[in-house]
Amino acid sequence: MHVGSFVLAAQFPGQGQGEALHRAVRSAEVAEEAGLDAVWLAEHHFVPYGTCPSAITLAALLLGRTRRIRVGTAVSVLPTTHPVALGEQAALLHMTSGGRFSLGVGRGGPWVDLEVFGSGLEAYETGYPESLDLLVRWLREPSVAASGERFTFREVPVVPRPSESLTETAGPEVVVACTSPQSVRLAAERGLPMLLGMHVGDEEKAEMVALWRRLARAAGHPPEQVLDAGHVSAGVCQIADRRTDAVETLTKAMPGWLKQGLGAHVTVDGRERRMRDPLAYTELLCGLHPVGPPRLCADRLAATSERTGVSRFALLTEGSGDLAATEENIRRLGTEVLPHLG
Repeated sequence: MHVGSFVLAAQFPGQGQGEALHRAVRSAEVAEEAGLDAVWLAEHHFVPYGTCPSAITLAALLLGRTRRIRVGTAVSVLPTTHPVALGEQAALLHMTSGGRFSLGVGRGGPWVDLEVFGSGLEAYETGYPESLDLLVRWLREPSVAASGERFTFREVPVVPRPSESLTETAGPEVVVACTSPQSVRLAAERGLPMLLGMHVGDEEKAEMVALWRRLARAAGHPPEQVLDAGHVSAGVCQIADRRTDAVETLTKAMPGWLKQGLGAHVTVDGRERRMRDPLAYTELLCGLHPVGPPRLCADRLAATSERTGVSRFALLTEGSGDLAATEENIRRLGTEVLPHLG
């Protein structure tokens, strides 16, 4: 089992954007010090829900500041970027970090981002598979040409070529955010591991893993790859000596952030998007994930892994909104929870 931190660079009410980004960088540094396996970085545009607009740029900074820990994007949003540009950046980070970079990608939402970056609603509604396939080809082949609906260009060499890396792996892993059977199929047919959201419980995650395995087998992927795909489960972690104290920390801080952050999203075409009740959502997350004393948190992680077949976790540890409390939370995760997991 591999446990990592999920960093949103969340801007809580009353905080500045610089404060949120400083907490994000520090929490990643502390994660390495505490012995965590990975740091996963979120990406958002124009909203205080997350103040990092480029997960791969922040990943580059953190790979330079760390020596051991894996750094991944969770996720880089494909419809708002060119897959070749993203592939070049991913290859560069993979080769210069000694293979410590993971590229998580996702479809994102129908947000105004699509208008600002000029990709349009079609990139979100129908163009995602083409972008994903082009990205994967760029990370696996020596040269690439394209003749699709969105991307058409002559054959060009891949530089730098991930297969020429000095690391044991030929290229950076690609992880796909999955929230529906359609996205599970997209990942499974390509043999790519999934990133599963924090809003769903063990039963639904187990169903998604089972579906992925059936589809991956049908697509002809090797049995060992199907059984040990390395899926990642996103969640929340808040550690306290008593569960009531951990829950109280999150229910005091997270609803205000969720209301302000999620409420700031603007759709590109004016469609209405119903927002979850912030307090009810926080309480749901407290019930689904490791929130409470260290042994309870370890047992919850072990149980989720056993029920779902997921071997990696990306845990939001900044739910208090406070830098010192976040650092303490990460250190307790490393020193008091990980030892119980073996």
